[in-house]
Amino acid sequence: MPAGDGLATTATDDVRALLDRALELYGDDPAVVARLRAQRERLDGPLRLALVGRVKSGKSTLLNALVGARIAPTDAGECTRVVTLYRHGPTPRVELHGVDGGLRTLPVRRADGGLALELGGVPPDEVAHLVVEWPATDLLPATVVDTPGIASLSAGTSARTRTFLAADEGPSGADAVVFLTRQPQPEDVAVLSAFQAGTGAPGAHTTTITVLSRADEVGSGRLDALLAAGAVARRMSEDPDVQAVSSAVVPVAGLLALAGRTLRHGDFVALRTLATADAGQVAGMLLTADRFCRSEAPVPLSPDVRVSLLDRLGLFGIRLSLTLIRAGITDASALADELLRRSGLTELQRLLHVHFTARGDQLKAATALQQLGVVLRDHPVAGADELLAGLEQLRLAASDSAELELLARSRAPRGPLPPALRTEGEQLLGAEGTGPAARLGLPEGTPDAALRTAARAALDRWRDVAEDPLADRATADAAEVVVRSCALLLAGLDGWPGRSAAGAAAREVPGGAGEQREQGDDERAGAGDQRPAVDV
Repeated sequence: MPAGDGLATTATDDVRALLDRALELYGDDPAVVARLRAQRERLDGPLRLALVGRVKSGKSTLLNALVGARIAPTDAGECTRVVTLYRHGPTPRVELHGVDGGLRTLPVRRADGGLALELGGVPPDEVAHLVVEWPATDLLPATVVDTPGIASLSAGTSARTRTFLAADEGPSGADAVVFLTRQPQPEDVAVLSAFQAGTGAPGAHTTTITVLSRADEVGSGRLDALLAAGAVARRMSEDPDVQAVSSAVVPVAGLLALAGRTLRHGDFVALRTLATADAGQVAGMLLTADRFCRSEAPVPLSPDVRVSLLDRLGLFGIRLSLTLIRAGITDASALADELLRRSGLTELQRLLHVHFTARGDQLKAATALQQLGVVLRDHPVAGADELLAGLEQLRLAASDSAELELLARSRAPRGPLPPALRTEGEQLLGAEGTGPAARLGLPEGTPDAALRTAARAALDRWRDVAEDPLADRATADAAEVVVRSCALLLAGLDGWPGRSAAGAAAREVPGGAGEQREQGDDERAGAGDQRPAVDV
């Protein structure tokens, strides 16, 4: 088991033990017991990742692209007005959970290789949420939640999303959020802020990633639209309002991504037919959707085939596909890979792994600690102070929120990590994965002895940065976070019993230039001899 996984498991066990003790303390209070049990169940369940955004922001299309199947409805039907959880299951299954607590199993109807979702005659106002099980490996790391649009014309529809994300009388319905937007509005920021208040961790904005959605529509759908979208995303990431509620901004063309994940050989054959037809005539067809789907066209493709292409790729996707085929792509697999790469989905998947799924246990544990703290403070009983002390110890021992916050800041043009060590620093923080080899930039399967040697060398390098009297405060503080990550990594490799012990060792690391300047030059001179004894 990788060291990082072992430490995460131990931390989760510690949080679970605290919740169990709290359940004993509050055994005579049914309302509190129900709240604690709900949090306990969430701790043992899969990570929940919610897609949040305004109406027509592309949430359902992005969900389908992430899963690799058309299982979320993308029209304006009744199912888009309710919260729907998509989780892994051995066979397709749909459950309707009513606001009255009732449960119904709905018939599974397949369509176009995916799912046709209906409410079975139940009004949306009577639906608490739907649960869809689907045998997709992409749903193994996390349950993905499709939420109704914010700022919908129906106040009740928007309220369902707010209620789902809120953590008023229990855990939020989500552990992390992907926020889809073209331009964030104050109401959007308020919804995200309310969700993050329930996570409780410093740097709560690290529980949210922003997607500049429908990126292919930036720049009026020109072939360079995705490049223009990248520039817009960079500017958006520098907006203080966005930085306050999000750790990263990434442009994604959802429909293009879905096409890349679901492209069929028949689609490629039809696209190749268009690519080899008269370029001028095809360009005229692609001016508008109506022209492309006219009953009569100067290409040997039926209207039904052209309508299907438009539905699956959109005008931008068709134009891009024709350009790629004319440039030399010769098969469906190669075209799908190129569409996927250009869509931005690959980068989003990487960020989701680094920020969320690879740290799922830690995110759930942080939320559980926050909720437990609220209960202990709002409902004081004998023994609550002892649990609060244990809770604070676990919070101090956790490094993930600090790592994610620093990763978010390091992407800024003038990030706090030293330029010469930025790549290594981000790796050590978990930017390429949270296992020991990934953090150290070494191949999987590297022997533990080599991992220890590399980790100790990294620890020494970053201690030097933290203790450099010429380093500014921001750099020194950032280096301290990396030092802590190195100490935790070494602790896991050495088989230390848990994150608490590792955290104690990490806290022994000298405070760095920031703290040392406050203590004075004499104390700083002696601090260099106080390095923690991390045996290798």
